[in-house]
Amino acid sequence: MANLSLRGLDAATLARIRSSARRLKVSVNRLIVETLRRQYAPAARARDAVDRLAGSWSKAEADEFDRVISQFSRIDPEVWAGEERASYRVKRSRKRR
Repeated sequence: MANLSLRGLDAATLARIRSSARRLKVSVNRLIVETLRRQYAPAARARDAVDRLAGSWSKAEADEFDRVISQFSRIDPEVWAGEERASYRVKRSRKRR
């Protein structure tokens, strides 16, 4: 692992870092290392793969996707035919005037 020295860090920033480290109950070093990892590690952002797709499909591709997944919206009555009916009733309260 590499060592890194910071120069030119102002007192106010250092105070905020120390305060955050105390609040999170971690060392200043650990707070800085984890912050740098989150910011710069290749796999740090789980949504990167999806971000690349956003807005990249053509209208035809989006329509095809919607067509293919539409089958997941259908309810198959035969699947539910064997299910027991609920054994309770929900009483609806009447509005008092």
